[in-house]
Amino acid sequence: MSKNTYVLVHGAWHTGAELEATADQLRARGHTVHCPTLAGNRPEDDRATTGLEDAAQSLAAFLDQHGLEQVRLVGHSYGGMVISRVADLRPQRLARLVYVNAFVPQPGECLNDLVPPHYTALFDNIAAETGGGVMLPFPIWREAFINDADLALATEAFGKLNTHPYKTFQDPITLSQPMAACPLPKSYVNCRMDAALPHSLGWHPRLSERLGLFRHVECSGSHEVWFTDPAALAAAIEQAGRD
Repeated sequence: MSKNTYVLVHGAWHTGAELEATADQLRARGHTVHCPTLAGNRPEDDRATTGLEDAAQSLAAFLDQHGLEQVRLVGHSYGGMVISRVADLRPQRLARLVYVNAFVPQPGECLNDLVPPHYTALFDNIAAETGGGVMLPFPIWREAFINDADLALATEAFGKLNTHPYKTFQDPITLSQPMAACPLPKSYVNCRMDAALPHSLGWHPRLSERLGLFRHVECSGSHEVWFTDPAALAAAIEQAGRD
């Protein structure tokens, strides 16, 4: 199998560091892998003012700074919003978009448009109390996001999360066309135990179908398979990213 360049783009509450276990599995297979941290999730970033465009521009700048070409751009969860925008900003640097249980927006949509109303209500209340940052309550994380982990691993993983800028969930995305019309090759990795969205409003096929023509890859595990089975996820990402 040919050796490729992957950029793994984290979801909300994460940094690139939490993706490194999966990245190491891909590196062991001979690939070059980068795990940047988006604007809004670095320690010094302002959670009240950082928006979706700031996050996307930070990823585009990362690709430029490292001179990356023929990139397999992999977005997890909220990262799907970011890679969709970067497909507009830097299409010449990309070889394929890979969504891992990630949001696929239509032009003008925000992330909050794509989640159940009870999540939006929860985050509205949290953001009002914190001045613009949101965090997942541990019981929701434990049962819905990392349901394939025991309590010790779930607790350890939760301790690595950071407060997320809520504005990135509220900002409408700027896209020149629906993702189905984007000429870049696209893949969708669906983790079968993922309950972060209720299955009646699930990731696949509800959101994956918005890609138009795409490669569908299945993986075991929860929304946070990055923590629970990085080897399985790396194998799925490699299958999704190959030529």
